[in-house]
Amino acid sequence: MSADENIEQICAGLDMLHEDNSIPRNIRRGAEEIKYILQNETDPLDVRVATATSRLDELANDPNIPLHGRTLIWNIMSRLEEIA
Repeated sequence: MSADENIEQICAGLDMLHEDNSIPRNIRRGAEEIKYILQNETDPLDVRVATATSRLDELANDPNIPLHGRTLIWNIMSRLEEIA
């Protein structure tokens, strides 16, 4: 699977996170920002992946996130590691 296909799937996961109303607003907003970072092709791919992974780690450690949201973030992070 190419990096572009992987990023598309990751963005789909971020959309799921963003659209889930049981997830706190700050985390949904963060998911949208991470999607923007990944799609910004002016930065090199490795920089985008590293930035997104760092931001996702911050979101996963938020004490207010429900378990299913944290699991989704971990799945997205493992997809990002495949690219890096």
